[in-house]
Amino acid sequence: MATVWSGCSTSYGSFGQELPPRGKGCGGDGTRFRPRSGGQISGDAHLAQGLSAAMVTVGACVCRAAPCLLDSEVDGKEDVGVGFWAVDGERHADGHDGGKRREPRRRPTRPTVFQEEVGTRSAPPAMASEPDRKSEHGASRLHFLEERDEETLSRRLIKLSQNNKVRSATELFDSMRASGLQPSAHACNSLLACYVRRSSLADAMRLFEFMKGKGMATGHTYTLILKAVASNQGYVSALEMFNKIEEEEDSKKIIDVIVYNTMISVCGRAKEWMLVERLWRRLEENSLSGTLLTYDLLVSIFVQCGQSELAIAAYQEMLQSGLDPSEDIMKAIIASCTKEGKWEFALSTFSRMLSAGMKPSLILFNSIINSLGKAGQDELAFRMYHLLKKSGLKPDQYTWSALLSGLYRSGRCWDCLELFQGIKAKHPTLLNDHLYNIVLMSCEKLGQWEHGLQLLWMMEKSGLKISVVSYNHVIGACEVASEPKVALKVYQRMIHQRCLPDTFTHLSVIRACIWGSLWTEVEDILEEVAPDSSIYNAVIHGLCLRGKIGLANRVYAKMRSIELIPDGKTRAFMLQHIATD
Repeated sequence: MATVWSGCSTSYGSFGQELPPRGKGCGGDGTRFRPRSGGQISGDAHLAQGLSAAMVTVGACVCRAAPCLLDSEVDGKEDVGVGFWAVDGERHADGHDGGKRREPRRRPTRPTVFQEEVGTRSAPPAMASEPDRKSEHGASRLHFLEERDEETLSRRLIKLSQNNKVRSATELFDSMRASGLQPSAHACNSLLACYVRRSSLADAMRLFEFMKGKGMATGHTYTLILKAVASNQGYVSALEMFNKIEEEEDSKKIIDVIVYNTMISVCGRAKEWMLVERLWRRLEENSLSGTLLTYDLLVSIFVQCGQSELAIAAYQEMLQSGLDPSEDIMKAIIASCTKEGKWEFALSTFSRMLSAGMKPSLILFNSIINSLGKAGQDELAFRMYHLLKKSGLKPDQYTWSALLSGLYRSGRCWDCLELFQGIKAKHPTLLNDHLYNIVLMSCEKLGQWEHGLQLLWMMEKSGLKISVVSYNHVIGACEVASEPKVALKVYQRMIHQRCLPDTFTHLSVIRACIWGSLWTEVEDILEEVAPDSSIYNAVIHGLCLRGKIGLANRVYAKMRSIELIPDGKTRAFMLQHIATD
């Protein structure tokens, strides 16, 4: 309920208060209220005249003698308790106070009956029963505005909003609306941004509806309100609001690419790449061209969500639009291309980076070299390595790993061994178990069991932990070189070092023993290992191929007794030999 004190008023309404036109009997231009007699006015007469000159609005009483908005609220710190001077103590327009004493008039603790009646008449029950229409920052007081220029007041509203003077800005906005003055769209957007920064969603929504109703909403307005809704209610609510805005005919002309960028960013934070893709397609359907920020968002979101194909498609569309990608975009694209095995596109993007004067990082070089190595392009990988050295960067463990892997995949196993020797001579501190395992794979493929044993000894000497994978490669090299006894010794050494053998270890050592005619050792290994269908099947296959049918039948009978399931090849061997017998 509005209450009038000292020719001023307080009001709890906002955003919709209108004043009737000025009357001629309210003091000329309405800037001052002066008594008819030249003498002093008593307190009761002063109150009666202040009330008679008041403008009664919906939910508020505004007096023409109320003071203007203080400049201190614009430039200085926002005052918590703003004092209102009595009429006989007000300053004149020229700054002279007429020689009269200025004192702050205390607010009465209890309004008079007449004030209660005025407040009751000025505030309809419907307004009083709607608490949601109150400002989140407390009561919004209306001020009489001596300044009548809308542009000047709009600039003041902008300054207040930029300084986060939310209460003062709200009061100025309400006072302008109550005085029949309309702030500019820029001023309203500044106030809306202030509400968004202060997380005042209710005030922001009311101001947004006011701007829409007045046809003042711009693309920036939609951007601000969508950000506020997304921050307070989540991306789903923001997307629902955006869809409704898109369906409105008046709003379709206002929505620009910045609004779409806002929604793409909101959905991207939620990792909803399908919604992001849909917004991207709708941008094209509405004949809007994406900006550099649009494609930055699309590429980064798609890469983070693991959608490499969409990221590359957005990058290609960006190039077709004539936009120059940033360094971050090209790094993300190269990462996506290397992940998908598209080394040619990654190489062209890398060349574009060099042409633009950008300096690739060591991580980027390693990614390109690794991609080329996986594709079997070992010569290009080494060209990239030489370019890495020319750029002043030093290769690390990942660089050597990519180069060794590229040589192994290209079938250049001897070159892999030679490169490892060079790394050991020049960069011994960079050697790790992963590099050793790559070289051990080359030894296995070449059957170089002696070199494999030397590498195992070097790993033990350097203090590296030898994994089951390393032992398996050496045993595999012994199998290729037909050295079953050496394979058995490596197997026993592995157990002695408390490295538990896996299925691949047993298969390799059993095959080596079968082809070396070590039948007793084969049976001993079968007794030690846990029941495994793949191991029993491999033993039966080898025994049948070597003509050891009796031993194969015994192994098959044991396999059936422990309820292991033979494969088709094992059954075929057994049936064949039964038919032959």
